Amino acid sequence: MTQSPVTTDAVPEMDAELDTWKRYEGVRSRRIMAFFIDYALVLALCVPVAVLIFFLGIFSFGLGWMLYSVLFAIVALPYVGLTLGGIKQATPGMQVMGIRMLRTDGYDVDPMLAMVHAVLFWAGNVIFTPLILLVSLFANRKRLLHDLLLGVVVIRDDL
Repeated sequence: MTQSPVTTDAVPEMDAELDTWKRYEGVRSRRIMAFFIDYALVLALCVPVAVLIFFLGIFSFGLGWMLYSVLFAIVALPYVGLTLGGIKQATPGMQVMGIRMLRTDGYDVDPMLAMVHAVLFWAGNVIFTPLILLVSLFANRKRLLHDLLLGVVVIRDDL
């Protein structure tokens, strides 16, 4: 299933919207707070999934308990894919903080792109340490390295 840009006429408007400096004012601090809100929600969702895995482990004679090693990924990836790749183009934490993600080419952020975005964020932090987040101090539009690689931008939604 291919996805087309919003409209041919809307793309110049989107470029103008993306170049407005007010759209990026305070985005970095809002992203940090949205991260903490989202991962508190993910950790809360891990509890019922952990109970499910416990009973799955009993019924599978202990084999299901190996899922505990990927519990966070089992919860976080669908969470990010369904929320960030959904209609609002933002996770619940991003919605609370008044930000959303856009693709620079005018297409919607789909669930697969949202999950790849999350995986690249975590992989970048593991490989390059959290110092990789300093890229946002020097990049245009306060983007992080994985934002640049995927062609997305985070803007304020409350303007």
